[in-house]
Amino acid sequence: NKKIMATQNHHILNLWKNEQRSLRDQLIEFNCFDWVLDTNASNCLKRIGGVDISFVKDNDIDACACLVVLEYPSLEVIYSDCQKIALNQPYIAGYLAFREVPFLLQLIEKLKNNRPDLLPQVIMIDGNGILHPRGFGSASHLGVLADIPTIGISKNLFVLDGITKELIAKLIQEKQLKRGEYFELIGNSGRIWGAAFIIAKNPTFISIGHKISLQTAIELVKQCSKFRVVEPVRLADIYSRRFIKNM
Repeated sequence: NKKIMATQNHHILNLWKNEQRSLRDQLIEFNCFDWVLDTNASNCLKRIGGVDISFVKDNDIDACACLVVLEYPSLEVIYSDCQKIALNQPYIAGYLAFREVPFLLQLIEKLKNNRPDLLPQVIMIDGNGILHPRGFGSASHLGVLADIPTIGISKNLFVLDGITKELIAKLIQEKQLKRGEYFELIGNSGRIWGAAFIIAKNPTFISIGHKISLQTAIELVKQCSKFRVVEPVRLADIYSRRFIKNM
């Protein structure tokens, strides 16, 4: 049985590898939208999405997927949707998107069909964008498939290109960063993978998801940070946990 599982997973991994590669070819790492963050401008950003998945206790299959939409700049919730889901695909490190993103896409499609006027203009996701071993984490995956700008927000660091937890800790200490400050994550290769943003004791890692520059992503995260977890993701997490509790 274990042998069959291993063979199946190997087969799935090859399929996912190829799909991830072809989706990555569609990735856009600069601003590709018509809104601005200046609240006085007529084309100011109006709606930010947050998505998250919460699991039923002691269970890695039954979960709740949640999409919230916040009005900008007030950060008031103007839409929320929670869906009971079963994550039947295997968990393979670095390929989490294949397990989770289809359910988040369903929530976005539902909103698109029912209330297109509330569709978010940018989505923050609890996960990484290009800060990923193959430069294409869940935030990028969701962005490309939904064709919406996305930002990856993560509490966990993928160790890659010489960027380690020890290095981050050393840099935070050296730079004596205060709340609301950040530094770019520059790998040995010279590539900028994202930014470490100081909002609490531990940094939050911001990365480009899709159709947004790192600079704009950081600016927007700053505007949405009341607590350690950026507001759209924090609220999606709260709503999904509440949904599970009442299930």
